[in-house]
Amino acid sequence: MPAYPQHIQSLIDYFARFPGIGEKSAQRFVFFLLRQPAAELMKLAKLIMNLPDAITVCAQCHNYSDKAPCFLCASQSRDQATICVVAASHNVASIERTGEYRGTYHVLHGTLNILEGVTPDKLKIRELVLRVKDTQKKIREVILAFNPDLEGESTMLYLSKILKSYPIRVTRLAQGLPRGADIEYADDNTLSDALRSRRELQRE
Repeated sequence: MPAYPQHIQSLIDYFARFPGIGEKSAQRFVFFLLRQPAAELMKLAKLIMNLPDAITVCAQCHNYSDKAPCFLCASQSRDQATICVVAASHNVASIERTGEYRGTYHVLHGTLNILEGVTPDKLKIRELVLRVKDTQKKIREVILAFNPDLEGESTMLYLSKILKSYPIRVTRLAQGLPRGADIEYADDNTLSDALRSRRELQRE
């Protein structure tokens, strides 16, 4: 006999598909929901159902936002000549918490991973190049802020080769982020050190 009714098991299976969530965590989620009042479940269901209409993607930086352009791109207090390139939207939130960076962002929505079919055309690389080429924007520096793992390093190498054709400074995060670390889980002081100590990438 199955351990749970089919509806519960289906929910467990669905939650287990979330990044970083295993079978045990998925079970805890479902049984937590079962203890909630019906009104709370309806509130959660409404938030999920409204997500596609409530959230858009900024046409400039490609970060998730509730307006276009997003508040970071629209802010007059940000340094519009500096772009920090990240893999995902949650990396923007991590860097913003440091209070160290005052430029703009560009979200690639992933990193290069040929084995999993993530090729340059699947990422927002072309859009980044268009921003750099736009003479009206007068971009001076592009910061490559990726996890120091194989995919992050490969993406930085690829972007540095593309961007070397333009008269801009290309830097990467430096000390404070050990190889194999994840930006999302780095503490604010570590990220602040990495931003302050960024170094220019060598041009071949």
